[in-house]
Amino acid sequence: MLKTAPAVFAVNNNYQIMVQTRRTCLFSVKVNGKMYYDESNGIMRSASEIHRVAVPLKELDKARSYTVIIRPVVRRLPYFTLTAPVKEYTFSFRPVPECNIKAYHISDAHNMTKEPISAAGVFGKIDLLILNGDVISHSGNPKKFDNIYKICSELTKGGIPVIFSRGNHDMRGKYAEQFAEYTPNDQGNTYYSFRLGGLWGIVLDCGEDKSDDHEEYGFTVACHDFRIRQTEFLKAQAKQIPKDAYRRLVIAHNPFTQIFEPPFDIEKELYGKWTKILREEIMPHLMLCGHTHELTVRMPGDELDHQGQPCPVITGAYIGKKYFAGCGYIFGENETKVIFTDSKGRILQEHRVTGVIRTRPKA
Repeated sequence: MLKTAPAVFAVNNNYQIMVQTRRTCLFSVKVNGKMYYDESNGIMRSASEIHRVAVPLKELDKARSYTVIIRPVVRRLPYFTLTAPVKEYTFSFRPVPECNIKAYHISDAHNMTKEPISAAGVFGKIDLLILNGDVISHSGNPKKFDNIYKICSELTKGGIPVIFSRGNHDMRGKYAEQFAEYTPNDQGNTYYSFRLGGLWGIVLDCGEDKSDDHEEYGFTVACHDFRIRQTEFLKAQAKQIPKDAYRRLVIAHNPFTQIFEPPFDIEKELYGKWTKILREEIMPHLMLCGHTHELTVRMPGDELDHQGQPCPVITGAYIGKKYFAGCGYIFGENETKVIFTDSKGRILQEHRVTGVIRTRPKA
């Protein structure tokens, strides 16, 4: 009945348990005896093969297991809908620990699954998976979304959290407008905060990487206003930072603190506002990116820092023909270890990023 193990996405103070099914069904999740339903205004959903149930983070962390309940729909009717017997699948769950959190970062896989899974295997057992955009090559075919869930299933077995962000290639194709239905979101928004163990962070979505009127898009994007809304989101998040989170992260597919050559040199003023809010109010310790297909650790003040970079920016994905390199993290209380690994079984580089990079400036 299930195509893969569920993916347990972290969004704000909830987990969104999402999975694809092989046939039409009704979907619910039981946690510590309480039922949570995939419903829309009280109507159980069955029209889509992708299902989503939101469970409070604290409840699943405490229960450490959940049961997926599938009721196949034989024929959905106005009266006396016909269903088949229920099937149940139970998964153990391991919350993110407070310290020494092991996470692996995959972006820009562009439909590869075997190679990023192999690269993650070199890093070893993880507490958290980060999928940071362009996991698929485009959204022109809904079957491509299967690759997101294949990677989640293989690396998490439904038993650890996943943080997910959208990339610019995800915005292309007939099903791009439905992308949020196939992936985690906050009431339709592809940007949100998360809190896992000793980590707190925000997921930002830069949208496309060229101006809205670029001929490549054929009038199908309106990203400028979308980014303006995120400016307000950032201002609000600056007032909600938990004091006990020892690592503050920004996860964004596009390293927007970097100014690119034309036609990619967009939103200098707006991205400057984002960077200023991050630098002066949110003060993240690390920003995790993809997009540029490279493995780098850029410190504030380097030659590409034209916006007043708020913290080290780590770009952690490189791809080639049947080749992938990604990035592992060990988030400690006083330092973060950054380890680049690849699908050939190699550890490529190791870095240590220590301490609090910036402090809040005095008024």
